[in-house]
Amino acid sequence: MATGLPDSTARPRFLMCRPQYYAVSYSINPWMDPQSWAAEGSDLGEAAHREWAALHAALLDKGATIECVDPKPDLPDLVFTANAAIVLDGKALLSRFRHPERKSEEPVFADALQAQAGLDVVETLPGDMIQEGAGDCIWDAHRGQFWMGCGPRSDRAAANVVADYFAVECVALELADPSFYHLDTAFCALPTGDVIYYPQAFSTAARGAIEERVAPTQRIALERGEASQFSANAVSFEHCLVLSSCTDTLRARIEERGFTVLATPLHAFLKSGGSACCLTLRLDHRSEG
Repeated sequence: MATGLPDSTARPRFLMCRPQYYAVSYSINPWMDPQSWAAEGSDLGEAAHREWAALHAALLDKGATIECVDPKPDLPDLVFTANAAIVLDGKALLSRFRHPERKSEEPVFADALQAQAGLDVVETLPGDMIQEGAGDCIWDAHRGQFWMGCGPRSDRAAANVVADYFAVECVALELADPSFYHLDTAFCALPTGDVIYYPQAFSTAARGAIEERVAPTQRIALERGEASQFSANAVSFEHCLVLSSCTDTLRARIEERGFTVLATPLHAFLKSGGSACCLTLRLDHRSEG
């Protein structure tokens, strides 16, 4: 099992997609309001391009390598690459989306993961099982396990498929608040073993599962306002936590654990219920080392 902060010589790899066609043109979660988006004209679209470019530059500056999926017309949420698949040890388990608005993304991501990302094995979920990728299934390098959100967008039974496919434990966590519909909207596992999470996003049983596996000193619980800023929707590597925004209190709690906090605003993407983690898919996670 890996412990402590990651090897500083490792170069993290991500899959991203430029927001050329990003917009809020339909509603599949409580954050999405197409009328509000349309009322702001081109301003939000321009902001999305600036904000995405800043996130991309920040990741490169921290030493990451980034592969990019080509954006496609009529697929505005393709920009949220975290939902493409679950990736570990060079293998990918492709997502299957619950809502028809996103199903056409599946073959695009499949092609990208094989041709561009160069993953050795790309598999699909059995039958009609629903699981929406790494945005709903987070790798915990410290514990050598996955945490998987279930309820709103992913089926609980998918946790067993993930565990069997990758040969690691996968702990299912029921999400209980519609505003936090994917696990990465309310949960972030740091490589030190600390966990940032919004307790009220989870069922009583799910909170119990977290508390059973994460010591009190390792739990960074968010208030509702912090969670609504998507402070848990963060990217962690190189002793750094990249996120859209956070309070001074949360920044201090993260910094005392040895991390630098890098805030790069992503307000246009919050309009879709997404942020830094949603916009990236980590390609190089390993179950050992």
